[in-house]
Amino acid sequence: MRRLNAYTVYLILAGVTAMLMAARDIAMALYFVREVGMNPFQLVFAGTVFMIAVVLCEVPTGVVADVYSRRLSVIIGAFVVGAALLLEGLVPSYWPILVAQALWGIGLTFNRGALEAWIADELPNKADLGHVYLRGAQAGYVGALAGIGLGVALASVRLNLVSVTAGAFFVGLGVFLSFAMPETGFSPAPRAGRRSWHVAGETLRDGLRLIRHSTVLPIIMGIVFFLGMSSETYDRLWEVHFLNNFSFPGGSRFGPILWFGVIGAGGLVLSFITAEVVRRRLDTATQLSAVRVLLLIDVGLMLSMVAFGLAGNFEVALAAYWFAYLLRRTNHPLFAAWLNQSLEPRVQATVISMSGQVDAVGQIAGGPAFGALATAAGTRTAMVAAGLVLAPAALLYLRARGRGDAVVEPAAVQASAAEL
Repeated sequence: MRRLNAYTVYLILAGVTAMLMAARDIAMALYFVREVGMNPFQLVFAGTVFMIAVVLCEVPTGVVADVYSRRLSVIIGAFVVGAALLLEGLVPSYWPILVAQALWGIGLTFNRGALEAWIADELPNKADLGHVYLRGAQAGYVGALAGIGLGVALASVRLNLVSVTAGAFFVGLGVFLSFAMPETGFSPAPRAGRRSWHVAGETLRDGLRLIRHSTVLPIIMGIVFFLGMSSETYDRLWEVHFLNNFSFPGGSRFGPILWFGVIGAGGLVLSFITAEVVRRRLDTATQLSAVRVLLLIDVGLMLSMVAFGLAGNFEVALAAYWFAYLLRRTNHPLFAAWLNQSLEPRVQATVISMSGQVDAVGQIAGGPAFGALATAAGTRTAMVAAGLVLAPAALLYLRARGRGDAVVEPAAVQASAAEL
């Protein structure tokens, strides 16, 4: 088979991956609860296993992309994710599903970063990179919408059919990439630039030095931690909350699977529209204005999650869920922009890497605790608690607003460098 144009392969990969993951996500909560018999703690703990696998495997899988081949890393990722989804769908038992979650996390780390680095290597004109990433995101939106329809159709036949089909398609995608994916621009990273445990340790030490000398970085990392704590409960238990506490309109004609498809598609369309409105209307040109917007988002997210937990009927719960969904999708790019606005190049990679580690720690810390709370006291209580965890983040945003326009103060950078 002849190798395809790199841009074409990138768009195919972005669209197909989004389609398969959206299809899988539609049915998995229902499958885990009704066919596997998982309780809320087990659902959230499965997510914790996934996150632990991501944290532990980020460095060794990154070495494959840096030293051997970006293409090879992406292909391995497709095969591993395919194996994880096949195991998840073919063996409806809790412990195999935990293994599948770990495999899924490993497969994700093979792909994460490697795909973007691969297309950057293959483009003859680096100025086109922003356009290519944007087109990839748009392909992902289209693929996700198609995947929701596919997931609803397959799950209507049998719940595990979605995961089995997605797994088989991922394996097929790996085979396709083995023949069609080019790699002409890759050169192995020099030893000093390779991701390794030594480099990871240096990143951690550099980050801790910066935090010790900065007045703002501890605030930022605190916000990231509380956002991580809250997100895992919302991501893993929102379907269970709908299933346990509400009657879906339409009776037997419109069962949970169809409604989950409507909810997922509605969230995607609304977030696409909201992103364009935010891009045109919100002023985030300075860090202070960005912090004000992020503070409002955090408070809105906290209130919407509490409302979702306390809602007395389906309509109110759906409105609260969609509002929280939109705020979360809006928060991510704005927070990333705020974080990057005043980071000096010398510390930018360190701070961003550190924030990713703190987010993972927050998810690992909050997931099992809120999962146990949901099992003991119900998903309503867990959702309210996960919303209230965002209150400390709001207080930290207020402190950040009082610190002025510096995210990482030059004095902190100099003091940290002096310790080297």
